[in-house]
Amino acid sequence: MEKLEVFQKQMKRLNIKAYIITTSDYHMSEYISDFFKSRQYLSGFTGSAGLLLVLQDSAYLWTDGRYYIQAQKQLEGKAITLMKQGMPGVPSVAEFLNDNLKEEDVVAFDGKTVNVSFVLDLKDKIKFPINILSNIDLIQTVWDNRPNLPYSLIYKLDMFFCGKTYEDKIKALRKELKKQEADSLLLTSLEDQAWLYNLRADDVLHTPVFLAYSLITLESTILFVDTNKIDLEVGKYLTDNEIIVKPYNDIYSYLQGFKQHDIMLDFNKVNYQLYSIISPNNKLINKTNPTVMMKAIKNDVEIKNTKLAHIKDGVAFTKFMYYVKTNHSLQTKMSELSVSNYLQLQREKNEGFIDLSFSTICGFKDHAAMMHYSATESSNYLLNDNGFLLIDSGGHYLEGTTDITRTIALGEISSEMKLHFTTVLKSVIALSQAVFLKGCRGLNLDILARGPIWKLLIDYKCGTGHGVGHILSVHEPPNGFRWQVVEERSDSAVIVPGMITTNEPGIYLENKYGIRIENELLCVEKGSNQFGDFLGFETLTFAPIDIDAIDTNLLSNDEKNWLNEYHQQVYDKLSPYLSSDEAKWLKHYTRKIN
Repeated sequence: MEKLEVFQKQMKRLNIKAYIITTSDYHMSEYISDFFKSRQYLSGFTGSAGLLLVLQDSAYLWTDGRYYIQAQKQLEGKAITLMKQGMPGVPSVAEFLNDNLKEEDVVAFDGKTVNVSFVLDLKDKIKFPINILSNIDLIQTVWDNRPNLPYSLIYKLDMFFCGKTYEDKIKALRKELKKQEADSLLLTSLEDQAWLYNLRADDVLHTPVFLAYSLITLESTILFVDTNKIDLEVGKYLTDNEIIVKPYNDIYSYLQGFKQHDIMLDFNKVNYQLYSIISPNNKLINKTNPTVMMKAIKNDVEIKNTKLAHIKDGVAFTKFMYYVKTNHSLQTKMSELSVSNYLQLQREKNEGFIDLSFSTICGFKDHAAMMHYSATESSNYLLNDNGFLLIDSGGHYLEGTTDITRTIALGEISSEMKLHFTTVLKSVIALSQAVFLKGCRGLNLDILARGPIWKLLIDYKCGTGHGVGHILSVHEPPNGFRWQVVEERSDSAVIVPGMITTNEPGIYLENKYGIRIENELLCVEKGSNQFGDFLGFETLTFAPIDIDAIDTNLLSNDEKNWLNEYHQQVYDKLSPYLSSDEAKWLKHYTRKIN
């Protein structure tokens, strides 16, 4: 019997009409450890975003435009219907339940993996009374050999790398709490806690964080964490900073007795089970965690170190690109997986390397049309043909976090492919050169990148860029570039100096090819006058953009100048760390174009 059928049998036994499985852990993280991959276990869909709704005799998967193609392939042959989130005629989960349930039906989910906002919105939009069962992890009853909760030792990030002490951060945080008329903060998001304490670990693949909850008042800080993850050095650090440590799961019993407080919490980040046990004697203040903006604006030390990380990463990527371009032939033994591994090896050679910042996306030909394609042994293309190789990758270093995409032409490519590649390059340049008034959001600037592609009557079904954390999550709100607000992304904040945001427009043609070029941008001050304060961007990423794929006739003189200046910087910054053959190759691939 299929996993899904066994699960549905359990639902019938318990009289559950609908069961909701999100892609989340207990902390609403984007990337999750294996223990929490319930949606993937039941559906086979491996994307990082999606919601599985299981009824007793059918199932439905909602996911966004980044994963339409991938989900369609991975759901093939399964009794699961793909719901293309955001497309015309596709209902939301609440709308679907309205049409497919009746009064008093039971809707169940694991309340520890669903955020407060989702449940309150569901209750508000269902037009008739339903019974909500939120304390059942039904997947546990059918998942044989389920992985354990993650375990890794916590380590301290030196001041040399983080630039601000815990003491400085907690003072600023408590000041913000007072400003918001709150006397406590329930902080559950993993990246925010790791940033606040200047601590890191390896509980989540490619995200150096640890499972924990924090309850912060104006007088005290309590960290709920598996105490086995704390060694003597970190234990002393916590004690010296008067941080009280309690076992991870004690947060639930502790909150039940936590009364007469004005508690700030983010309904998008706190799980529903925590919310449901908070005493009604408390006043709840639903606001974005103050730490989100605090960590998004990188301090001078973080910025300086991040620039060093990008040099290391640029050297690794350039060595990779040299290897691929010089070794490719129609008889090549290279594959998507083998070149991904080669790039990882180059990164690992760098001093201070911690981990990849996400699972490498490496797609050749039509695989590249799937924005978040991940090669497997069964899908692994050999690079033994002409076409585009798209590789999106990054690393965590002690100095900072990187995220870079390049599309590389292998062999001969068509004039259409060059048109599309050059158009994506024009989009990258337009956003890189932006000068804008203070107060602009990514919503105001997205058109600069999307405009050249829209002129071809083409669009890409994702944002143009996301914030990047500092040795945290590679995807970090609240800054981002997109043309419309997507509530769950929470990335529509005003762009301010110190924020780092990716610039990654693309063109994706199903069953043909995909193109993406990605650099990270640091927001900087440009000048002030009677018209206001002007801001712009400094490019942090340095690696060659494949000249072989450019139709120079489509570039303006200004765009050529930008590319020539950028490539000169690439050569100047990276060549000292390359072999003579690699440097000679880089000189050729960063030559001036006319």
